[in-house]
Amino acid sequence: MSAQLSGKRVAFLVTDGFEQVELTGPRDALKDNGAVVDILSDTPGTVRGWNHDKPADEFTVDATFDDAQLDLYDALVLPGGVQNSDTIRLIAGAQELVKAHDSAGKLLAVICHGAWLLVSSGLVKGKRMTSYKTLQDDIRNAGGTWVDEQVVVDGNLISSRQPDDIPAFNQQLISALAG
Repeated sequence: MSAQLSGKRVAFLVTDGFEQVELTGPRDALKDNGAVVDILSDTPGTVRGWNHDKPADEFTVDATFDDAQLDLYDALVLPGGVQNSDTIRLIAGAQELVKAHDSAGKLLAVICHGAWLLVSSGLVKGKRMTSYKTLQDDIRNAGGTWVDEQVVVDGNLISSRQPDDIPAFNQQLISALAG
């Protein structure tokens, strides 16, 4: 375990149906480098991950969107998963968190379908980013520039396409947090 990210705290914003590896891959890399990681959701208790189209493991929720203390977090990570991403994009508390975090200039990191929350929050206009290929029209229609790359960094936004790109995503996320 490295202490490279000692003192850093990262929140993952999810609802039921998130792509499990898009949480566990970055979470484990962050923890292995000394960061503290929390899971935030719309309700207390647990959230269930999915392995593509099949239910997977349950994870304990550390705080709700409405109760989260945003000033604790150096970064917010938005895993994808179609079900999760389609649900979370309509939750006012999740939108408020990403907007406030962005306004503070703090790091936002998004994988795959997770970009939908940024689209619905009005945060992609003028941004260069990537996502799962089916979101490219949504990003362009919201004023962003979509590119087909493993990982893209634009200011405080790190975006990635899909689970295969998680190693590159993790590398950029850790590098950005280490500053």
